[in-house]
Amino acid sequence: MRNRYFSRDDSERDVPTLNMASLPDLIFTVLFFFMIVTHMRDVELKVSYQVPQGTEVQKLGHKASIVHIYVGRSREQGAAADDFIIQLNNATATLDDIRSYIDDERARMSAEDQARMTVSIKADRDVPMGIISDIKHELQQAYALRINYSATETDTNDNNIK
Repeated sequence: MRNRYFSRDDSERDVPTLNMASLPDLIFTVLFFFMIVTHMRDVELKVSYQVPQGTEVQKLGHKASIVHIYVGRSREQGAAADDFIIQLNNATATLDDIRSYIDDERARMSAEDQARMTVSIKADRDVPMGIISDIKHELQQAYALRINYSATETDTNDNNIK
């Protein structure tokens, strides 16, 4: 006589099925999360620039507190090769527009981001230093004193160093 509780009859063992009823809810929750968190690029570049290279390159942290200023040659046909233009958001601008631009961007930020506000200048490597100096002067007048220059990192693997 076999004990019913200790027998190993494989015909009575079934693998439980996985309940898939909540899977669509989970997928849509993850989808909505990524839609809310993802920051889409909303600036259309009207200047072309070649980023200079540097050796001490660091990534910027809190992206919500970064204000971008683009300086480069115009992408429009017929523009002179020596003319450099300034772009603030989606429009070209002059030096006089920088102060109001900084004030507008500062007003959109939270108090925490205002304290961390950094102006990132993305300039072409051939832009004269006089234009950069004029931009820095306007930023000083607007009390935007944290300035970052965008660059790409150079290859530091020189074989000449012994």
